[in-house]
Amino acid sequence: MGLGVQLITVFWGICILQSVTALAGGLGCLKCHDSHYENKGTCIDCHRGNPRTDRLLIAHHDLIGAPYAHFTMEGSPVSQRGCALVTISGCRRCHVLDGKGRPCAANLDKVFGAARPQKLFDAIKTPAFFMPDFCFKDTDIIALVNAILTKATLGESKAGEVPLVIHFEDEEQAEERVFGQHCGSCHKVLTTHFGGLGKGNIGPNLSGLFSEYYPTTDGDKEPWSPKSLESWLENPRKIRKNAQMPPVILTSDGFFRLLEILGATTFAVNEERET
Repeated sequence: MGLGVQLITVFWGICILQSVTALAGGLGCLKCHDSHYENKGTCIDCHRGNPRTDRLLIAHHDLIGAPYAHFTMEGSPVSQRGCALVTISGCRRCHVLDGKGRPCAANLDKVFGAARPQKLFDAIKTPAFFMPDFCFKDTDIIALVNAILTKATLGESKAGEVPLVIHFEDEEQAEERVFGQHCGSCHKVLTTHFGGLGKGNIGPNLSGLFSEYYPTTDGDKEPWSPKSLESWLENPRKIRKNAQMPPVILTSDGFFRLLEILGATTFAVNEERET
C-alpha cells in the first residue's frame, strides 16, 4: 500500500471516528433541535434516544420528552416538588418507592425502563379503580412522574424480595365482609390480604389507613390508630363538628375484623384489647 493510500485511509478513519464521537455525544440531535443546558451534559444524558442515526423512529426510540427529563438533573425543583407531592398524597400507602412503602400495588422502584413517562402520566391522570383520584393538575402529575423516575433510578430493590400476590375477591364475597357491609358504599380500600374492597367515592380511600404513609387531613396531626378509629365510628360529629359520615355500629368482633381488613398490626390490635 502506497503512502498516499495510507494517508487517505487514516484521514477517513479520523473523520469517521469524529463523526461517531459527535453523534454519540448527542450532536446528531442538533440537526433538528436547538441546544440548551450545555453545562448539564449531552442530549442523550437527559433525553436518551439514539443520536447515531438520521432515521427518526430509531433516533427517537425510548426518547424522554422535555417535561419528563427534569429527573436527570440533580436538584431539579420540579422533581423536588414531585417528591413533596408523593409524601403529601400518601403514594407509599400502596406503592413502594425508594425502598419504602406498602407493596399492595405496582413497585415504582422498578418502573424505570419498564414504563415510559407518558404511561406513568396517563396512569395518574386516569387512575385505576382502587387508586385514589387526587384530581391533580397536569403540572403536578409531571412533577410526580419526575419524582418517581428520580427515586426509581436511585433506589435498589431488596435482595431476595418476594413479590406480593394479592387475591381480589369477587363482588359477592366482598359484600359479605364487614367492610363491604358498613363502609364499601362510600369508601374503597386496597388491602394486602383481601385485595380491593368497596365501591364508593364519597369518602376518602382508606388504603394504608394505619400505615405511616397515610396522608393527614383537615389539620389532623396524629396518625390513625385502632383506638381513634373506634372513637370516630361511634360518633364522627363528636370529633369533627361538620362531619357528614353517620355513626357506624359494630360488634366487638366486627370491629376487630374491620381492623384486620384495614391492616392494623397484631401489636396494635392486642394493645387496644388490653386497654
